[in-house]
Amino acid sequence: MSETSSYGQFCPVSMAAEILCSRWTVVLLREMLCGSTRFNDLRRGLPRMSPTLLSKRLKELELSGVIRTVPTAAGTFEYHLTEAGEELRPIVLGIGFWGQRWVESRLSLRNLDPTLLMWDMRRNLSTDPLPPRRCTIQFQYPELAPTQRNYWLVIESGQVDLCHVDPGFEVDLLVTSSLRTMTSIWMGLTPLKTEISAGRVQLDGDPALGRAMQAWLKLSVFAPAERRVA
Repeated sequence: MSETSSYGQFCPVSMAAEILCSRWTVVLLREMLCGSTRFNDLRRGLPRMSPTLLSKRLKELELSGVIRTVPTAAGTFEYHLTEAGEELRPIVLGIGFWGQRWVESRLSLRNLDPTLLMWDMRRNLSTDPLPPRRCTIQFQYPELAPTQRNYWLVIESGQVDLCHVDPGFEVDLLVTSSLRTMTSIWMGLTPLKTEISAGRVQLDGDPALGRAMQAWLKLSVFAPAERRVA
């Protein structure tokens, strides 16, 4: 830690802040606490973070003893939290719950990101309410550019894959809405049933999948936080 980036205080708060409060570090830890261990998976959860900066933050966290690098049989590396890193779980989640509770929703919904939304939905999706066969669910956001408009979740044998290009399978359910509407639903700001009744979410395809959407979609881990602002 250079003198210019150090608070120069012995207080544990300041020393911890020197490790955790650099740009992108806390959200990188969020991704790791949610289970991402590979570089490319971390990038999918942090689409606006450059690969160069991601590599730098990973090295800093490793030097600080928060993560460790684990080689794989394929010759690549995975990044795993150490005991010190795992101890950050209630702290990082607490920041998220604080933001859900106190940050005004118009500010939250100003920062829309379809890649992050779909990646978060993919890793939280519940396969239990879905049929045992392969199931393909397409999400379409008509207002976005063609390259960002369509996403496919392919569920097979209990595994969920997120595709940015058409995987070529028959679509069982097409979900059409604005990105703002789906983000609001995911964050628990508006109920799915309300948005469907208002026509802001349209479901086309298997009626049973549509009726069970809330059960398999679930919500963000932060959605249960009681809102304390309008």
